[in-house]
Amino acid sequence: MAPISFLLLTIILSSSMADQPGSEITSDYRIAAGRLIEAATSDHQAWERLAHLTDYYPRRLSGSQMLEDAIDWSVNKLKEDGIPEVRTQEVQVPHWVRGDEYARVLSPVPKELPMLGLGGSVGTGGEPVTAQVLVVGSFQELEDRADEARGRIVVWNVPFTDYGATVQYRGRGAIEAAKAGAVASVIRSVTQFSMQTPHTGGMRYDPEVPRIPGAAITPEDAEWIQRMVNRGETVELELYMEAETLPDAMSRNVIAEIPGSEYPDEIVVIGCHIDSWDVGHGVMDDAGGCIVTWEALRLIHQLDLKPKRTIRLVLFTNEENGMRGAFAYRDKVIESGEIENHVLALEVDFGVFEPRGFGFTGSEEAFLILEQVASLLEPIGAATLREGTAGTVDIGPLNREGVPIMGLDVDTERYFWYHHTEADRMEIIDAGELARCVAAVAVMAYVVADMPERLPR
Repeated sequence: MAPISFLLLTIILSSSMADQPGSEITSDYRIAAGRLIEAATSDHQAWERLAHLTDYYPRRLSGSQMLEDAIDWSVNKLKEDGIPEVRTQEVQVPHWVRGDEYARVLSPVPKELPMLGLGGSVGTGGEPVTAQVLVVGSFQELEDRADEARGRIVVWNVPFTDYGATVQYRGRGAIEAAKAGAVASVIRSVTQFSMQTPHTGGMRYDPEVPRIPGAAITPEDAEWIQRMVNRGETVELELYMEAETLPDAMSRNVIAEIPGSEYPDEIVVIGCHIDSWDVGHGVMDDAGGCIVTWEALRLIHQLDLKPKRTIRLVLFTNEENGMRGAFAYRDKVIESGEIENHVLALEVDFGVFEPRGFGFTGSEEAFLILEQVASLLEPIGAATLREGTAGTVDIGPLNREGVPIMGLDVDTERYFWYHHTEADRMEIIDAGELARCVAAVAVMAYVVADMPERLPR
């Protein structure tokens, strides 16, 4: 989709709204929306900035110097952009380090396995863990075969259905395997497509259950092991991991805002998480969301649109393995009394592919208003508003305090291909799609922040 001229946008928006009932918002804001869409789609500024951030500051895991360097760079660039208020909020975060690791099949056919330790896992104690495997396809199957698990490495060969259902094996796999007496837990990576790309991600432990190492292998190798076992072969696996958890480290949320011209105490939050896993460059997850929301703020400021309410950008730290940034922000705004004046929180953390619209969690009255705002995005195909949100982990704590929330909806077909892998790099990002994501967030944030009446809760 080519950049859209301001004149063409005005014609499209005017004609699409001409016969709509209750179109006061759309008619009042069609010119501003057209300016924002044209500014966002007229160049590749967002793509270039995303490439710079992730080329120079990849692998931004909580506790790492790389994350703190990325935060320093972001603060400096926000100030260079002329954003009126830029600050940070200190947050204590977990500090897990991967170290060296490998997995290999010793028999019946020697084979090196691409693998990634799961975030938060313990290591193997300085020596490899070597054991026969027990392949299972569900928690129930492990329970039924628990007497076979003692002393073995449990391999969870669970095909991807949807993320919510399948990711449970990443989160709970080591707990359930340890209950049955296993010495390690290895999951089939949580993805519907793979080219020998293992996926990492967070896992949990139960204080009442022994901690055993947890790792991920590729779907291809999980199937290969399954076939061997189905033939009656005894598969022996060697797993080595140096993973360890160090004392908590200091990190920061980045906060930048344009103060409201009439109601500065009323706040529209837009945000993302700036940390990533320690594999790949963390482009899609979630530097892309950071650049989309950041560029939206920058364009509103550059075009001198002066919203009535404050628009606040928050780059949350530590979403991937703790959510400490989200909780610290929530606690701060509760303590300061700002929580009641949070009008809306909008997050981008489900990829930055072709935008479709937004998901919303809030009142029916607010939904009807936001439908009008979303209609301004028809020229870029992002006018859909639906109930419920995705990619809103960092603003979930705000929602639980009564703040309405939104998530940018995009074409997610390829999202879990790259999620938490070495393949999450700039080559998967289309500059035009990214620009349209910026346009969608900029229009939504500006209009909600500038409407005569506050969005109802």
